[in-house]
Amino acid sequence: MEQNRSTDKLQMEILKRTVCRLKPSAHRCSTGGSHSFTQLVLCLILSATLVSCNRAPVFLIDDHAEIVIRLREFPETPVGTLIYRLRGYDADGDPLTFGVQKSADSHIIRLKQNTSSEAFVYLNHELDREAREEYTLILTLTDGRLGEGNFVTQSFLLLVEDINDNEPIFKPFASVLEVAEDSPPGILTTLEAVDKDEGAYGQVVYYIQGLSEENNVFSISTSNGKGVVRLARALDYERQHFYHINVLAVDRAIQGRINTGTAALLVRVKDVEDQPPEFLVTQPVVRISEDAPIETEVMRVKAVDGDRGINNRIIYGISNNGSELFEIDRLKGSLRTKQKLDREDSKNPINGAFILEVVAIEESKLQPAPSSTMEITVIVTDVNDEIPRFRSDGYECEIGENAQENTLARFIDGSINEVFDYDQGKNGTFRLSLQPPSDIFEVIPKRAINEATFGLRVKDPSMLDYERVRELSLTVVASEVESAGRTSTAQIRVVVLDQNDNFPEFSQPVYEVDVPENVTAGTVLVQLQATDSDSGLFGTEGVRYTNLTGSISSFLHLDPHAGTVTLMASESPVFDREIIQKHYLSVEARDNGGRGNRNTVPLILNVLDVNDNAPVFVQKRYEVRLKENAFEFESPIVVEARDSDLEGSPNSAVEYRLIGAHHSDYFHVDRRTGRLSVREAVDFERLESGGGSGDTRIIALTIEAADGGEPPLTAQVEVTVYVQDVNDYAPVFLESQYAIVIPEDTPSGLPVLRVTAMDGDGSFPNNHVTYRIQQGGDGRFVIGASTGEISITHGASLDPNLLAPDALGSGSTYVLEVFATDGGNGDQQLQGSCLVNVTITDVNNKPPYFVGPTAVAVRENTPVGTEVYRLMATDPDEGAMLRYYIDRSLSEGKTEEGALVKLDDYDFAAAFILNETNGLLKIAKLLDREKIAEIKLACVVEDVAAERGDQMANTFLKITVLDENDNNPKFRKPFYKHSIAENSQYGVAVCTVVAEDADQNKTVKYSLEGEKGVLELLHVDDETGEIVVRNRIDHEEYSWLNFSVRAADTGTPPRASFVEVFVQVLDENDNNPYFVDSVNDYYVSENASVGAEIAIILAKDLDSGDFGRITYILDRVSSKEKFSIDPEKGILRVAGALDREETAEYMLAVEAWDNYPYGYLNGESRNAFKHILIHVLDDNDNVPVIQKPSGCSMITEYHNINDPIVKLRATDADDPTNGNGQLSFDIVDPSGIFYIQQVSAQYAEIYSRGPLKNLHGNYTLELIVSDLGGVPNTARESVDICVTDFNDHAPVFVVPSGNTTVKVFENTTLGKPFFQVHAYDEDVGENAIVRYRLKMDTMGNFRKFSLDKETGELSLAAPLDREQQMMYDLRIEAYDQGIPTPLSSTVDLIVYVRDVNDNLPQFLLKEISLNFTEHMTPGTERIRLPDTVDQDYLDPLDGPAASVVCYYIVHGNEDGHFGLDPVSHDLTVEKELDREKKSLYKLHIKATEECTNANLSLDTTGHSGNLLKATVYINDINDNSPVFESKIFTGGISTSSLFGATILQLQATDEDDGLNGLVRYYRHGEVRKTLAEGLDDLRSDPFLVEVDTGKVLLNFFPQKSMRGYFDFSVLANDSYGCHDRAHVFIYLIREDQRVKFILRQRPSEIRHNIQSFREILSNVSGCIVNIDDIRVHENPDGSVDRTKSDMFMHLVDQKNNSVLEVHQVLQLLDTHVEKLDRLFKEFNVLDTQASELVQTAEMDELSVNIIWLFVTNILLGALLIVVIGLSISQRLSYRRQLRAAKIAAFGSTGPSRMYQEVLGAVPNTNKHSMKGSNPIWIGSGTPEGEWAKDEFDKCKDAIDAQYERSLSSGFFIDNCLQYEARKGFAGAEANNAANYQLKRDSETTLCARNLETTEL
Repeated sequence: MEQNRSTDKLQMEILKRTVCRLKPSAHRCSTGGSHSFTQLVLCLILSATLVSCNRAPVFLIDDHAEIVIRLREFPETPVGTLIYRLRGYDADGDPLTFGVQKSADSHIIRLKQNTSSEAFVYLNHELDREAREEYTLILTLTDGRLGEGNFVTQSFLLLVEDINDNEPIFKPFASVLEVAEDSPPGILTTLEAVDKDEGAYGQVVYYIQGLSEENNVFSISTSNGKGVVRLARALDYERQHFYHINVLAVDRAIQGRINTGTAALLVRVKDVEDQPPEFLVTQPVVRISEDAPIETEVMRVKAVDGDRGINNRIIYGISNNGSELFEIDRLKGSLRTKQKLDREDSKNPINGAFILEVVAIEESKLQPAPSSTMEITVIVTDVNDEIPRFRSDGYECEIGENAQENTLARFIDGSINEVFDYDQGKNGTFRLSLQPPSDIFEVIPKRAINEATFGLRVKDPSMLDYERVRELSLTVVASEVESAGRTSTAQIRVVVLDQNDNFPEFSQPVYEVDVPENVTAGTVLVQLQATDSDSGLFGTEGVRYTNLTGSISSFLHLDPHAGTVTLMASESPVFDREIIQKHYLSVEARDNGGRGNRNTVPLILNVLDVNDNAPVFVQKRYEVRLKENAFEFESPIVVEARDSDLEGSPNSAVEYRLIGAHHSDYFHVDRRTGRLSVREAVDFERLESGGGSGDTRIIALTIEAADGGEPPLTAQVEVTVYVQDVNDYAPVFLESQYAIVIPEDTPSGLPVLRVTAMDGDGSFPNNHVTYRIQQGGDGRFVIGASTGEISITHGASLDPNLLAPDALGSGSTYVLEVFATDGGNGDQQLQGSCLVNVTITDVNNKPPYFVGPTAVAVRENTPVGTEVYRLMATDPDEGAMLRYYIDRSLSEGKTEEGALVKLDDYDFAAAFILNETNGLLKIAKLLDREKIAEIKLACVVEDVAAERGDQMANTFLKITVLDENDNNPKFRKPFYKHSIAENSQYGVAVCTVVAEDADQNKTVKYSLEGEKGVLELLHVDDETGEIVVRNRIDHEEYSWLNFSVRAADTGTPPRASFVEVFVQVLDENDNNPYFVDSVNDYYVSENASVGAEIAIILAKDLDSGDFGRITYILDRVSSKEKFSIDPEKGILRVAGALDREETAEYMLAVEAWDNYPYGYLNGESRNAFKHILIHVLDDNDNVPVIQKPSGCSMITEYHNINDPIVKLRATDADDPTNGNGQLSFDIVDPSGIFYIQQVSAQYAEIYSRGPLKNLHGNYTLELIVSDLGGVPNTARESVDICVTDFNDHAPVFVVPSGNTTVKVFENTTLGKPFFQVHAYDEDVGENAIVRYRLKMDTMGNFRKFSLDKETGELSLAAPLDREQQMMYDLRIEAYDQGIPTPLSSTVDLIVYVRDVNDNLPQFLLKEISLNFTEHMTPGTERIRLPDTVDQDYLDPLDGPAASVVCYYIVHGNEDGHFGLDPVSHDLTVEKELDREKKSLYKLHIKATEECTNANLSLDTTGHSGNLLKATVYINDINDNSPVFESKIFTGGISTSSLFGATILQLQATDEDDGLNGLVRYYRHGEVRKTLAEGLDDLRSDPFLVEVDTGKVLLNFFPQKSMRGYFDFSVLANDSYGCHDRAHVFIYLIREDQRVKFILRQRPSEIRHNIQSFREILSNVSGCIVNIDDIRVHENPDGSVDRTKSDMFMHLVDQKNNSVLEVHQVLQLLDTHVEKLDRLFKEFNVLDTQASELVQTAEMDELSVNIIWLFVTNILLGALLIVVIGLSISQRLSYRRQLRAAKIAAFGSTGPSRMYQEVLGAVPNTNKHSMKGSNPIWIGSGTPEGEWAKDEFDKCKDAIDAQYERSLSSGFFIDNCLQYEARKGFAGAEANNAANYQLKRDSETTLCARNLETTEL
């Protein structure tokens, strides 16, 4: 109702809005007040008639009066874009037609009818805002019933929004600017560019393009849309003459495309006078002889104006004091001598070098005039006028004897050993020599220049001996090389110094002495003697024996004068052969009273043996294990005793014997080897049980060892033999085979059978039996390891179909093989076995399930009745009845796009019919794939014959509907109309046609059909439908291209459709202009005037109108503004001055454009190019230009006369093809030495007429160059040639004269010279200056040394290390400063590094590990430490080798446990070691060569290579017995204690290590029972002790009737029989005897400190405290509080070993509450209470009254029992009847199948009755399902039902009772717990017992 009301309201509103818009005036309503009442009535009547007949449609535009659309212009809004959706409404429901009224703008859009009330508006033409900004259209709407020509109209406004599609265009501007270089920064010009776009797209910003220097010189800014170009900084003509600037005009587009325009500016820089002169021809260094005449020209300089554009005249001068000797020509720049030169004059500079400062000044209007200066060095060459001179007339020097070869003598008394000659070159070169020559010495250097330091060097050291020569006098002579007579001499006195150069020598190389080990103090062991060939204190007279080093040097005395070695007195013996057999010592002797040279000799003391040691056994005692009846020990045992006396002597020979004792007859010991063997087998049972564990007995033996000495010495050792029992009885089952039958749904975890086996062994654990299922259970059954009780595995199922679904009946029978194993170890373990047959009966309880695939494909339009698929389902149960049906609610359907299809829209489920019996699925109605493509059909199968509930299964059948080609392709438009320009490029898109196919195969192929000529021009893409240009389209040939497009699908058979396409060809300007004539070369004179006509260029165009009008343009770049052309007539003229020398030819590019005024900017003009060549004719207007080398051309006196000296070049800018540009060369040479030869048109060379040997000097020539024109032009220049000396002598080494070896100590100071080389050069001047350097080598030896490049002194640059490198190969190079090429020579020097004893002995290993055995006799074990190495080299020059290396312990031996022999390096034990006190020692051992004054401090910061870290590990022996942490262990057990539970934990420790400390626990003796009640039936040991862990385990089930406590002894043994004993007390307690302590701690925290709690509580209470359990606290409501713990304990009275009651404990705690306050606070004890509700002492007073009440209750209870018994009897009778009726009537809804089978044997009179037919149902008010019965009643009912079958047994009843007691732990499967049948194969058949006679 509400919806209809809303529709009527809408219709009325539409009527009001549209009734007055009808076009015919007769149908319009008027609202004016002037109409008559009659007209109004007629109008209303007519309107009512129209409303009832036809109502006009309306546009749905959301109450807007006009449709306004905003679109961006092309190409962002392409043609064909959907721009609007028109919607209309017609109250009559008529189909609507939309249209557009014809107008000027109607072509811009296109309408396409979409539905009867909707149309799409598409853009039909490209938009261009610059052409038009808006379009106004009128839309029409009609329902076809308004009459012809009548429409409903709607205005439509299309606004075009701008995009950035236009580039800025520059207005005309001046492209060339000229700016003076001194112009200040400012505005240069203004540019303007126009952009047709609007807004930001049309706003222009200006930039300078590029990253060149122009960006720094010029800048541009945007002002009022114009670009203002400014000069940013000063210009410099000399740096850059012109600048090219590219100005960019960029629009302000923020995003997207950004358009730019470019304008090029050329800025020319005008030169200004601002640069000083520049020197062109310069020669910085010149030479002149000191005897040169006055006015001799030294050189010529030339400078030019720095401002190239002005070029002022230059004036020359000299600005410094050099003007006294030299002068310069003011105009020509010629430098000449002014006075006579004297190089030796003291006023002149050193080396005769004058530095002149030449100044060049411009003739300028500026004040001061610009100027620049240049320095010129004039070197005055030397003339020989000096002789060599010594600094002193006489010299004195000294040198030590035995000095090495090349050793320099040391000058004394301050004499200066220098000689000098101040002449230059050869004039200053002199020789040095000795007159007469000496055989011992020589002078160095042999040759020198100008000045030298000379020295006296040893030439033959063998002749330099103090004993032979004491003093020498020599004469040294210096003589010039060039003039032999020019010499000078000096006297040298040489003093030879004496040295101590002999060493003491011992009379023997080695002294070896025999010493008995019992030698007495004061005995002289040996006397040594040494001699020295030197005299005085340096000889034998000064020999002293200074040092004695070695292992026992501290016990010996060395006489420094006599050399005797004497034994000193000591507290302990010095010599002990058993420790050290030889002592190695070293004796040192030194001359010069003990301060001079030294030598050493080895001293060896051989210690002779004395018999003084008894045998010592390696171990203090021996232990061995032996199994009974065995003839071999578990591990062989050999006793060993060692004698430290001399090996091989009778004193060290040891023999063994066995001392008689009890049971010693069983064993034998070998007399020589000490091997212990078994002589007779040992019977374990015959041995006493004392001293061993339960399965071990002990035999004690004693073995004696004696040596062969006189008298013999003996030692004894104890050997303990542990005899171990052997397991020899196997377990035996009471029955060999068992059988049982159970149903398949029996719950897991229920016991079904118990098997029992017995073991005949008498000792534990050999008689301990454990059970396991060996095979046959498939994991479905488990057995109690200790009880033998078989039960079903928890979580296991016995259903055969679940175990093997594909094998019916599998798993119905299990044959279990049960093994019973005793406690034997390894191979001694014995076992027995039995078989248990378990039969499983079937229960019908499984639903059916589908099989086979669940997917099928069906083609659409398949005929009705066609079979689609057959559903297959199976049921593992027998007798199943299956029915199939379709579940519509779960079925789903989807379209091809994946959209869900509702059954209300398309009933796809009704399209199929399913046979309920055989599952056959057929087609019920035709399928349409376009409506539904995929069906998910829900199918259900149900077993209607199921006994329990609904048994069904479901599946989803996926049906895929396959497609058939039953739809034609359909084009989106009825026709296509487009346009294209002629000559469009190949591949340009014309339009795209699109056709769609509703079938699944949507592939559509497109092709063209029509006129052949049209089809050759176009191509269509067969996949996309895009039509593109294929060939050239010409408007003149085709103005329209009309054709059809065929769209065909790829189905079978294929289907197709057609559409018409109309393409209009647009005309364009497509003809280029062309030039008429082919003349390309024109000629003009270079002096032609501006405006002179050169030629007329003519071009034509085949087009007409503006397209045929020609405009001529001349390229500005190629014309270089020298030519111009008339744009309309094509006349070519001269536009600027021509210069052939600048440009001889101009290649001009002439352009001819059509439609230039109107089409150029729009790109609608066409053009043609023509290149013409303008030849400029020459005039002779240029002077030749000469190019020559700057400065003086340097050559040597050995210059080849056939080689050119100077190469010259001259050029003339005029035409070289005639005389104006052809040249001739000539020179003017006053010396007549040189001539010129022209080699080509522009080149000439100057040669010498003969050799230049000895023609040193500078020469100036005048060069003349002229052209060959009619009036020739001539140029003149001067050419300078300098002839120099040639460097033709290499330096020659004087010291050393050849390859030599130099020795240096490795500790020589850095930078101190230790050798000097010297070389001389026979050249003169700079060619004779010698410098020195080290040559690089591949080994890098040169880096270690430094060589002074001037003096040749060799010193160290880096420290030397003799141990790293002994020799260095150096190559020293001496080189001169010659020109042009320096010459050099080399000498090889071997530097031999002499050793300094600077290295300590080094250990190869930094750390070692050693082992000593504890409790060994000190000195017995001895370990030799590793040797050291010394990096010092034994050099013959260093004397004999150093003394021996001594070892000392510097750290870690503070207690003196170890001793170290310094010389033999043997480490021994000095004090007895105990591993248990300290198991590891870290010793630091130091090695040193200073054996007498060794520094024994531990230096960890310095050199550590001489330190050895020795880690000493102490080997353990079994010298400690295990020790229990307590001698008494107590614990308690109650009826809640589980079998196998841990009662208490034994704990013992053994301080030994490894196997010696491995502790095992055993029970010792019998378990005693005290105050025992109910413990007589315990057959096995009540407690077991785990050997490895020490846990005491419970081995029986505690009962409430048991009382008393147990006590027994326990042993803790190690692996070799050492043991300790403790006592264990275990009390039987009741649950109500436990006290519960509530603590605010977690159980883990309490267990950590529980021992402390027990001790404190025990000390306070005086009782034994046993902790029974610690649990997480449980609140009264059953929740758990994990922040608290409940600790259960009981207390035992120590006096009578009775367990205290709870109230006694609580009373005891209250008594000592103050003493326990601290303990309770420490453990956060919150409360103490009884663990269970118990009878307290206060309740005893009520006992009498309770007794009377109890008697009364007994009498009343007896009466009640009688009444209840009668009631129960009656109830049981009715219950059986009720069950039969209930099971038969309601099937599976009643009790389980177990009871159905049981009750099947009960007679049933109501088997087929219905509910209400039985009188019991009538009388019962209990609804169905409320009948309840506990599991115990179910067991009794089952037994009653089986009574007639005689299948019940006592064991079955027992199981029911036990299961009743444990039903709280059974879970949900406990309903069938008692359904068992037990079969026993035994001779005795159990009689069936009735329930009434069975005692439960």
